[in-house]
Amino acid sequence: MSRPGPALISAALHAALATESEDRIIYDLAGIGERYRSLTEELPGVDVRFAMKACPVDEVLTYLVAQGAGFDAASPNEIAQAVRTGVPPRRIHYGNTVKSDRNIAEAYRLGVRDFATDSLEDVAAIATHAPGARVFCRLATSGEGALWGLSRKFGCSAADAVVILEAARAVGLSPAGLSVHVGSQQMTCDAWREAFDRIGDVLVSLRRSGILLDHVNLGGGLPALGYLDRRGNPLDPPLDKMFVVIREGVQRLREISGSELDFVMEPGRYLVADQGAIKAHVLRLSSRRQLNGEREYWLYLSCGKFNGLYEMDELQYRLAFPSHPDGEYVPAVVAGPSCDSDDAYAQEHSRVQVPRAVASGDPVWILSSGAYATSYMTQGFNGFDPLPCGWTAGEPERPAVTDDEASPPA
Repeated sequence: MSRPGPALISAALHAALATESEDRIIYDLAGIGERYRSLTEELPGVDVRFAMKACPVDEVLTYLVAQGAGFDAASPNEIAQAVRTGVPPRRIHYGNTVKSDRNIAEAYRLGVRDFATDSLEDVAAIATHAPGARVFCRLATSGEGALWGLSRKFGCSAADAVVILEAARAVGLSPAGLSVHVGSQQMTCDAWREAFDRIGDVLVSLRRSGILLDHVNLGGGLPALGYLDRRGNPLDPPLDKMFVVIREGVQRLREISGSELDFVMEPGRYLVADQGAIKAHVLRLSSRRQLNGEREYWLYLSCGKFNGLYEMDELQYRLAFPSHPDGEYVPAVVAGPSCDSDDAYAQEHSRVQVPRAVASGDPVWILSSGAYATSYMTQGFNGFDPLPCGWTAGEPERPAVTDDEASPPA
């Protein structure tokens, strides 16, 4: 199989990876800023609130605030972290529909007034502990087309949404908006079309009840561009077409809403995944005969599922071996350092081509790993420390890792 196309990383990120001597995840702040500006140009007038769970790193959050972003927070701790960046609480959306009475009261105390909901029970709790708050009813989506569908746990039906927002009005809350999430790393345009259709139907029903909303929250789902699938093939989401569908959907909802309607989007991995990379090292490349008699290579890295690569069971990250630009490659299963069999790429799929001459201690760069690496990290599973964070800034465009440097699939 041919090598995947070149992975673009910035000159600053390339230099930081090349000079770093210890394991570390490094974020390119200028690259994040460029991705933010590109999003606001593609979707003019849509307010951006970064999904904090994707990268709860203070330096990244503070940088995004300086660019104009607000935040989607899922807990009082995330809200408190957001407030410390200096962002006004009115630009923080409590986007988690799962929250206790204490969570609601603490968020309200911290100044948050926008709350997501999807049930009558939650509305009653918000009315008690956050009187006068603005509520956004989250609609359920199928999640089809996404690597992580986020279905069933969150969101309600269109009929329930009308009932919930009517109840919110009755108890003194402000029925402010609707929200959706099409699924994380969404790969299709159809998911966005279906979400707009569902929102439009609910807007019409709400108008009949005398409820005119002022916002629609489009949630997350915009994909990163640098991933490989579980078989090692490049994921190629139709991002440009998605933006066209979103722009058309926004215009259509404004036409049918019956009120002035503003829009919010809550990207996470889209902003940070391709702007972060991990400098790790090789523990060992070993060769063992399996029970079926076949010999198999295993590449063990210092970084795995429990200290930075939690999503490795659903995708592959591009690997670069800077000390081995040439030479023979062998197909290997890539695994992390822990004494846990889950700490590995999905083994039933394609092997990763790795340099046969790679040795213990050799550096390996794990690209497009900026999303969820820090938030999913354990605090020392099996005695392996979490990765420290670093950051850099510089010119955001340079094809620093090319076809000849990135490891091809088997």
